[in-house]
Amino acid sequence: MRVVSLVPSLTEAVALTVPGVLTGATDWCTHPAGLDVVRVGGTKNPKTERILTLAPDLVVANEEENRAPDLDALRAAGVEVLVTEVRTVPQAFTELERVLAACGSPSRPRWLDEAEAAWSAVPPSPPKRRATAVVPIWRRPWMVLGRDTFAGDVLARLGIDHLYAGHAERYPKVPVEELREARPDVVVLPDEPYRFTADDGPEAFPGLPCALVDGRYLTWYGPSLAEAPRALGAALRAARR
Repeated sequence: MRVVSLVPSLTEAVALTVPGVLTGATDWCTHPAGLDVVRVGGTKNPKTERILTLAPDLVVANEEENRAPDLDALRAAGVEVLVTEVRTVPQAFTELERVLAACGSPSRPRWLDEAEAAWSAVPPSPPKRRATAVVPIWRRPWMVLGRDTFAGDVLARLGIDHLYAGHAERYPKVPVEELREARPDVVVLPDEPYRFTADDGPEAFPGLPCALVDGRYLTWYGPSLAEAPRALGAALRAARR
């Protein structure tokens, strides 16, 4: 089996579960550490000719992270492409199982069972104790989580309702002045795709609690899901003290 992954979280899942099947991955595939495969460009601009030279049996992709024209070009060249859709935590478990089976995993890995158990153990948050948030993912221009996103569902399960969940766009551009005026209980700043730092919160959102979080726990659907409830929960609680 020869697999190319165009999604960082799926790269990690496949590499840990079915060692040796990955022959190519994107430049953004940073986990597991020391992954030694051919790099095929970015998630939005993969080098399709380089992928074809690897003669993959399967390319794994995602409808949000990868562009349809690139995937169509691979299919036109005779490559099988598996496209995932992940917008909720339960959907992540279903899609991960599908990807791993397609990559030749003989059984469901332990880490996936542990991840599902970790999320099942998260207690529901009483309505009166839920907090509000804005979740920037970029600046210059400012962009935030909008409707129907995996990261939004992750936060909702941890008792955090982001204020743009009902927006018509999935990642709307919103002026920072409007974000400040919304007065959320917390501003959630991940370190990817934009690398927010501890300086961004006080500079852009003076007077508002800010939680700097590991973007891998917020946006990746893979082995990190097992640790995400604890790590994100701790960061969010610390910011609101």
